[in-house]
Amino acid sequence: MDKYIDKLIDTRWFMKVVALLIALLLFDSVYDTNNENRSINVPGDDGSAVIENVPLTAYYDTDNLVVTGLPETVAVTLDGPRSHLENAKAQRNFEVFVDLSDAEIGRQEVEVGIKDLSDKLEYIIDPSTVDVTIDEKVTEEFNVEAEFNNSLLEEGYKAEAALAEPNTVKITGAKNVIESIAYVKATVNTKGSITESFTETAAINVLDRNMNKLDVDVSPGEVEVSVDVKRLSKTVPIDIVETGSLPSGVELDSLKLSQTEATIFAPENVLSEVKTVRVEVDLSKLDKDQELKLPVFISDGITSVDPKEVTVDANVTVTEQESSEDSSEEEETQVQEQENEQEQTADEQTVNRTYSGMPITITGLDDQYEMTFQSPDEGETSLKVSGNEKDMNSLSKSDFTLSIDVTGLDPGEHEVNIQLDAPPGVESQLESETATINITEKE
Repeated sequence: MDKYIDKLIDTRWFMKVVALLIALLLFDSVYDTNNENRSINVPGDDGSAVIENVPLTAYYDTDNLVVTGLPETVAVTLDGPRSHLENAKAQRNFEVFVDLSDAEIGRQEVEVGIKDLSDKLEYIIDPSTVDVTIDEKVTEEFNVEAEFNNSLLEEGYKAEAALAEPNTVKITGAKNVIESIAYVKATVNTKGSITESFTETAAINVLDRNMNKLDVDVSPGEVEVSVDVKRLSKTVPIDIVETGSLPSGVELDSLKLSQTEATIFAPENVLSEVKTVRVEVDLSKLDKDQELKLPVFISDGITSVDPKEVTVDANVTVTEQESSEDSSEEEETQVQEQENEQEQTADEQTVNRTYSGMPITITGLDDQYEMTFQSPDEGETSLKVSGNEKDMNSLSKSDFTLSIDVTGLDPGEHEVNIQLDAPPGVESQLESETATINITEKE
């Protein structure tokens, strides 16, 4: 038997088998099925580490439920072999979670768990439990209120209501949160002075009655907000103001404006006060028919006017003096005129003035009828006024009233007299004494 054993030992295959068995035993002594990089747990090789801001995952029915109260992250304290500890810190190959798959609607406390962590490590999660509220998820459509800061408007400009496109959004969230929505706003954060219309992208803010922002999902999250900005303006009549006196032998027939109205631009409080603008005609320069290009005068507070200049068509009659061969008679006449001029005081000097665009008011029109002017155009005419300088300087266009009385007139075309109410002490002459009107029944 010993010989047989000795012979077996001497064989080459026996030694190979023994070497293989020894190798397997050595491999098994160092191999860890949980970690290929197993290290020997030598006393003093353990450690501890705190990993902050670890994401917290929640498992629940995201299609039909909403969970509130969950922190976004937690802190995890790990204890164990340093090799495992360093690997967990570097790779964070574990997950912290709460399982709400079987949770019911309402408020409840749930435990925070961890998975995919090496079993060589011990852990503590902070917080270890969380209070959550589970609610039914709902989606509703809300109107968007677009707004921007009106104080950014440049003086003399105004803005129409801001408009959002689209003007409705769909909001998804917990049922009780959706029910608390009071405002859905899209606020434009424009900077600098605003002088023209604009369109900007604005984020949607969902707020409760106390203006607290609510945690909901909004689709779309942004809208286009358009604001129509206009310059404040007003259309007013242009008055002709006569200055100076006509040259000797010249009579004024008419002064006609190429444009009877002008547009003024100013802040709102100024626009409410201004009624007219004016052009000034110097009568002393009128010695023949001519067209005068004159500036439009505006009062303080008006920023600009359109047009800045208008044309006045001046028509005059020049009286031709008869020539005389008798020089002595001519000299006598001149002396007499000089004496007359010296005797005439400033209060007795005659001043002529023409008011254009005088409106004609209507009285006596039955409520079932409406009336239009055939002539004069737009129910306005010119008025020539003359009087001594003192009286004329105290007068204005508003001191004269033109009107027509249509009491009892049936539908159709009529010619009626224009009634003039003028202050005493002046002579007045209407360019048109009558008006042609057309009366129709209201539809």
